[in-house]
Amino acid sequence: MKLCMIGTGYVGLVSGVCFSDLGNTVYCVDKDKKKIELLNKCKVPIYEPGLEELIKKNFKQKRLIFTTDFKSAVEKADIIFICVGTPTNKNSNSANLNYVFQVANQLKKNIKKYKIVVTKSTVPVTTGDKIEKILVKQKNKKLVDVVSNPEFLREGEAIRDFVYPDRVVIGTNSKKANRILKNLYLPIIKKSSRYLHTSRRGAELIKYASNAFLATKISFINELANLCEQTNVDIKDISSGMGLDQRIGDRFLRAGPAYGGSCFPKDTRALIDTANKYKVDLSIIKSTVKSNNLRKIKLTKKIEKILNKKLKGKKITFLGVTFKPNTDDMREAASIPMIKYLNKKGCEVRYHDPSGEKKEFRNLKNVKYFKDISAACLKTDLIILHTEWNDFKLLNFKKLIKKKNFIVYDLRNIYSPTKMREMKIKYFAVGR
Repeated sequence: MKLCMIGTGYVGLVSGVCFSDLGNTVYCVDKDKKKIELLNKCKVPIYEPGLEELIKKNFKQKRLIFTTDFKSAVEKADIIFICVGTPTNKNSNSANLNYVFQVANQLKKNIKKYKIVVTKSTVPVTTGDKIEKILVKQKNKKLVDVVSNPEFLREGEAIRDFVYPDRVVIGTNSKKANRILKNLYLPIIKKSSRYLHTSRRGAELIKYASNAFLATKISFINELANLCEQTNVDIKDISSGMGLDQRIGDRFLRAGPAYGGSCFPKDTRALIDTANKYKVDLSIIKSTVKSNNLRKIKLTKKIEKILNKKLKGKKITFLGVTFKPNTDDMREAASIPMIKYLNKKGCEVRYHDPSGEKKEFRNLKNVKYFKDISAACLKTDLIILHTEWNDFKLLNFKKLIKKKNFIVYDLRNIYSPTKMREMKIKYFAVGR
């Protein structure tokens, strides 16, 4: 099939590349000329394991075309995927749908024969209805079917998630569109139960509901970790005991920093905003958002406590600053407010992240990026294990730091408290 991915951000690029690897011809469209030039050199603008290799392979075989020519790509494609960003509006919690509707208005001018227009961007319920209103003339002439097909790709594991999905959700009342899309996804649907055909509004809400529930699990276990610290209980035992219950499961029950990234923060806010418009009180999700915001403050205050409130002049090293490993995504990472606060209090903050230097910290005095772990850790007072990259799981702290008195604050519970005590290392963890 011939596909058009409008937007080469995380969702559009990964999905487009993976669709091309299944044998489809994919036109990836973006108005950012520099990004398209970069992609045409097979250079990847995001950090995602395995993506560069797939781009090179399918670009060479001419199944993957990167272009700024919107009109040409739309005309050639059978299925058009809208993959533009839907960030939170600055003055409210609602999702900014300007980019989505801009695309819809462009499509209105360029659709002359039957196309399936698929919303892959995360959008509030009824957005598909609004896109259909924009394309009403094409709809009346049976030139278009508007479908919701939310993505469920985890950053750092996106290619695996695309090839081996938990489910593919298609929201449409069009039998024709459903049949075509099921054929498109057939190579990766190993079981019939993995393909869910539902209403368009249902598909839109499934995405938000899924992310809100996962965010709730994270906030729930983080709050329990607070109780564990006060009652001398190991949160890992609690997580394991709960996770063995098949109704609950152990995924997303790992205590640590506040959740961040491109999905959970904005999607929980947008879901609450949608509910408010319909005068529905989503009190549990509201509590999740509140708890997550408080989490950032609590862990920062814990750092102050660990250092006996003597922050000025202290050397503090962050190992990992992204919101999760195997990504360069800094969107709403808990490290940002933590580092800014510590810097304001007079600390010398160093950081190392395998995905490189971060623009978020470039203008902060006394915040410095180090290319290698040893340089970042040398003679530091406190190491904060913020992101659980594999690079940080087998460290010899005494050899790295080369001084007697130092502290390790393990926000990801990577290390054993018992072993750290045996090595006479002053060690703090989360919920332990």
